[in-house]
Amino acid sequence: MSTFVHGPGTRRTTTSGDTSIGRLVSDATADLQKLMRQEVALAKAEIHEEATKAGKAAGLFGGAGFAGYMVLVLLSFAAVIGIGHVLDLGWAALIVAGLWAIAGAVMYTLGRRRMRTVSPTPHRTVETLKEDAQLMRHPTGARAIAAEPVSAELPAGDGDGRR
Repeated sequence: MSTFVHGPGTRRTTTSGDTSIGRLVSDATADLQKLMRQEVALAKAEIHEEATKAGKAAGLFGGAGFAGYMVLVLLSFAAVIGIGHVLDLGWAALIVAGLWAIAGAVMYTLGRRRMRTVSPTPHRTVETLKEDAQLMRHPTGARAIAAEPVSAELPAGDGDGRR
């Protein structure tokens, strides 16, 4: 008698070494369903990670846009005040506008650098799908499908955003 555990609370028992075709089809279907659920969970986790990186980079672009707006406002005030009062208040406004220009340039550069690290392709999911396709084509050397579901947590990387 053989006993197989296929999930929490699910136990299958056969009385002989031969299993029926129906059982084999059922097992294959269950394994495929589990595999697809795991692939979807992995894709969701990867897309969530990339969307978070894109959101942070977009925030820096927004900061750069606000800084550019401030430069225009302060430069406009500086021009008006500079012409009206010859030098005193105008120079002060130009100094502040110059500082905003520097801040905007720094935020733009940081946002651009971070945006370059964003990848819209879930690379690990694509890789595991390729492995799955290979297993379907050549099932003899197949690895066992893990009994645990794939968690949405991603393993810690080395800090560069790639795994």
